[in-house]
Amino acid sequence: MDDKALLNRRYETIAWGAFFIVWGLTSLLRFLPDGAGAVGIGIILLGLNAARYFSNIPTSGFTITLGVIALVLGSVDMLRAVLQLPVDLPFFPLLLIVIGVIWLVRGVTRSVR
Repeated sequence: MDDKALLNRRYETIAWGAFFIVWGLTSLLRFLPDGAGAVGIGIILLGLNAARYFSNIPTSGFTITLGVIALVLGSVDMLRAVLQLPVDLPFFPLLLIVIGVIWLVRGVTRSVR
């Protein structure tokens, strides 16, 4: 395995560790507003790709898209909770739909090698 592959693997391991810590903390600390976990996960995914970019490792459009979606939907959820807005966005079902759309588009647009 070359140096970039090892560095990318290290970045991914750190991101997974941070993911589980954020998930655990948001489950444990019930006083955090709704959406805090999604914002944290979005930051982790975007941070992972920023580290890849600055290390000249190819970034992942899939995790960038998921990171942006998590950040936006989490922020909307947090604002809704803090400001007591009557808007209710079902985060997880929307995330599943977006993931499915991304995979379908990638599958249809990729050329067969």
